[in-house]
Amino acid sequence: MTPAARLSAAIGILDRVLAGTPAEQALTNWGRASRFAGSGDRHAVRDLVFDAIRNRRSHAALGGAETGRGLILGGLRAAGVNPDTLFTGEGHAPGPVTAGEQPQTPSELAALDCPDWLAPALQASLGGDFAPVMETLRHRAPVFLRVNTARLSRDAAIARLAAEGIGTRPHPLAETALEVTGNARKIQISPSYLEGLAELQDAASQAVVAALPLHAGQSVLDYCAGGGGKTLAMAARAELRLYAHDAAPQRMADLPARAARAGVAVTVLAGADVPRHAPYDLVLADVPCTGSGSWRRAPEAKWALTPARLAELCALQARILDTIAPLVAAGGHLAYATCSLLEPENQAQIAAFRQRHSGWHVTAERRFTPLEGGDGFYLAVLARK
Repeated sequence: MTPAARLSAAIGILDRVLAGTPAEQALTNWGRASRFAGSGDRHAVRDLVFDAIRNRRSHAALGGAETGRGLILGGLRAAGVNPDTLFTGEGHAPGPVTAGEQPQTPSELAALDCPDWLAPALQASLGGDFAPVMETLRHRAPVFLRVNTARLSRDAAIARLAAEGIGTRPHPLAETALEVTGNARKIQISPSYLEGLAELQDAASQAVVAALPLHAGQSVLDYCAGGGGKTLAMAARAELRLYAHDAAPQRMADLPARAARAGVAVTVLAGADVPRHAPYDLVLADVPCTGSGSWRRAPEAKWALTPARLAELCALQARILDTIAPLVAAGGHLAYATCSLLEPENQAQIAAFRQRHSGWHVTAERRFTPLEGGDGFYLAVLARK
């Protein structure tokens, strides 16, 4: 495909996304219908689509319309590319730019690709970091690996990955973290990945696990395990009796195989089984949230979020905290985590929990923002008296 044909493909996909089709589904449908597109074409079109979604407001202003064509046109202008060189109408290229497709100056919030209604809450939560964080979220996220340090050192992992053609460098957020600098698309077929020596995991997510009070012999429950990334990261830190649960069990479908690959044991629990293994020395709940700290990776979530959904998530987070508190052993710990930047999902939740439940005190609290390189995360560790 020519560069102009890739733009046309991205325009069509974005029109379907704007009409309500999830981006991954729209890309998959296009790929199945476009057998002529090689892997390079598919990767390039995917990058165009997700860059447009991350920058939906600003690109729509620069492109003159919130349409697939407008977003791609605005993206070219934002990159300093004259769209007339690609919007030629020749072959599979988009049609020429019209007089009505002139750029508009984005408002301050539009230039940061921030939803208007969320700006006050984000500004209150982030303070002086608001604009830099929102600017960072407009760009593609780095790719990180977690080294399974139970089996090899980080330096050894760097050397091994380099021999497999994958460039990496240490990242300061966690002693297990590597930032991928080259050939990221080779990771999932590399021997290091397939043998469980390295896993894809955000650096801030690794830092959350590094901050947990873990030691050998503990009984630990990952209550909102999802795919199990933090479960496996905890297993690499110490020999634990490790349990994993998720309200949507299908999210954990790959966890047993991943655990076996990493050489660790994890017991997957259905909801009814969770209390039977209590009490736990540590319960981690990386709760459902807005995902505002990871909008670089999941940009559709930024535009889909509503005040009603935020309120629903806050209520769910409170219910989860109330559910897991009785599962913690006397003297044990509850770890609450979100990948959110919003104070109502973070500090306010912990303050409200302590008002509802006596006998808990905060022993550690951390907030990470994308300015540190990884996703935005919040962690509070509470001890039970």
